[in-house]
Amino acid sequence: MSENIIDAQSEVIMHFDLKLEDGSAADSTRINNKPAKLVMGDGSLTPNFEACLLGLKKGEKKAFTLCADDAFGQPNPDNVHHMERSRFSHDLELVEGTIVAFSQPDGSEVPGIVRSVAGDSVTVDFNHPLAGQTVIFDVEIIDVLSTEAKD
Repeated sequence: MSENIIDAQSEVIMHFDLKLEDGSAADSTRINNKPAKLVMGDGSLTPNFEACLLGLKKGEKKAFTLCADDAFGQPNPDNVHHMERSRFSHDLELVEGTIVAFSQPDGSEVPGIVRSVAGDSVTVDFNHPLAGQTVIFDVEIIDVLSTEAKD
């Protein structure tokens, strides 16, 4: 029995901190004390992040350093778009660093970061904010549940 050990079918409840190489925090479940819950393979994490979790046990703490290619990839210049100011709400203050949600045809939303505003042109970057960064994935496994049917 592999109970309490993470495998490819496990449901995992964990706290995690995502940090940059300089130690600054990029994301953390501890801020609101709400652990993350995921089922391995559900797409919540990339395969590289999931691979870090395999074999860990309930109660275990571990930190993994992932290079950009294994974490959020490299920035893609094709994901930087120049848009007309008129495409944005008039009451939206567009300043460098503002994150704006854009609706997709399928109804989902994609965040973009305003990189610059020049006259009527707004440059928006749709790359993941951590693209190109080496990250430290620091996890604490709170619980591991089997997703296999119980008799």
